[in-house]
Amino acid sequence: MIPSALLALALLTGSARAELTGQLRGQWQERSAAALGPLAAANALQAGTAPQAGSGALLDAELRASAGPLTAALSLQHSRLDGLPPRSTAALQELYLSGEALGWQFSAGRKLVAWDVGYAFRPNDVVAQEERRTLLSNMPRGRPLLQAEYFSAETAWSLVWVNPEPRQQAHFGDEQALALRVYQRRGALDLHGFARLGEHTHESLGAAAAWVASDSIELHASWRYARRNEVWRNRNGTAALLPASPWQVEALGRRQQALLGASWTGENRLSLMAEAWWDGNALSAAQWRDWANLNGGLRAIASQLPAPLQGAAAGNLAWQAQAFGNSSLRRRNVFVRLAWDHEAWQPALDLLYTPEDGGRIVTASLAWTGNRWRIDAGLRSWGGPAASVIAQLPQRRLAYLASSWSF
Repeated sequence: MIPSALLALALLTGSARAELTGQLRGQWQERSAAALGPLAAANALQAGTAPQAGSGALLDAELRASAGPLTAALSLQHSRLDGLPPRSTAALQELYLSGEALGWQFSAGRKLVAWDVGYAFRPNDVVAQEERRTLLSNMPRGRPLLQAEYFSAETAWSLVWVNPEPRQQAHFGDEQALALRVYQRRGALDLHGFARLGEHTHESLGAAAAWVASDSIELHASWRYARRNEVWRNRNGTAALLPASPWQVEALGRRQQALLGASWTGENRLSLMAEAWWDGNALSAAQWRDWANLNGGLRAIASQLPAPLQGAAAGNLAWQAQAFGNSSLRRRNVFVRLAWDHEAWQPALDLLYTPEDGGRIVTASLAWTGNRWRIDAGLRSWGGPAASVIAQLPQRRLAYLASSWSF
């Protein structure tokens, strides 16, 4: 992957008409592992069952080049984190051709196509399916696609054939699908309509709206209904040692996701955002109780085993962490963010809260932006009652300090 990625970028930058932009960033992370949860229990039984990244340094570069109809975006990263071997990666995040004909714009290749109006959660981001609320902004990876777009003064149409080459065992965002977005502006109101037809998940429909109510108030909402959605589910409900993970991707029917949000921005550029959402793809409260009982049963089995056999119990406990892989941990979620854009400084504080069990993720950050340089620092903490899902995630705290240079 590294040679091919560098070759593609070199071919672009070798053109006399090429435009090259990018970013170089160095980062230090200080991590604290959680003492609760299935991964902590697995590693307590047998150290190294589920290796986790510790503190350390990361260096990354993001490069974007365009020449005529061709655009490429490349990311490079090298990491040295405690508990893991040094790692270097390179990936073409985007590589596509674009053109125009008969009033339509066309694209073909790997491209990022991000839709919807939410900040912390986006039900209708049905093409890119980006990870939300990352600590630092990273170049997202596009998906293989063919796209046709039409724009007028108040309306836009976008039709995407994503992952056009069918693959076996393609799940979630890797599934072959057709997706449609229709956008219309009506004064201060933006309206969006979405439709998707997946190879395995079949049809889904969605709608979203964003309204600038005044100079300081903005309201937004998004809703999606899916005939089938792929989620992680445990196919074995009994506490027993198994030779393979019981967690499998299943397509479940009639799922809904919905988000409501509002933001306020003052004259001094102080802003407050609040969002609440329902995610029908998350495990139910009853399923999380069964999950906790199963974890307790596996720990009880492990306590009766001789030391040489406890590795099997540790592996079964580690598999239980696959429950964290759905789009949301809990079905009901609340997010609040307070931020201030003051000259070159941008402090922010945000909270993700799950009312069903009291779990919370708190993030405090501070950024300074200069002409080409940017400094970021922050702390994220995962917590809540011991029985809450968030408190059982692998990490307890993560502090970071990063310096970026753009060109």
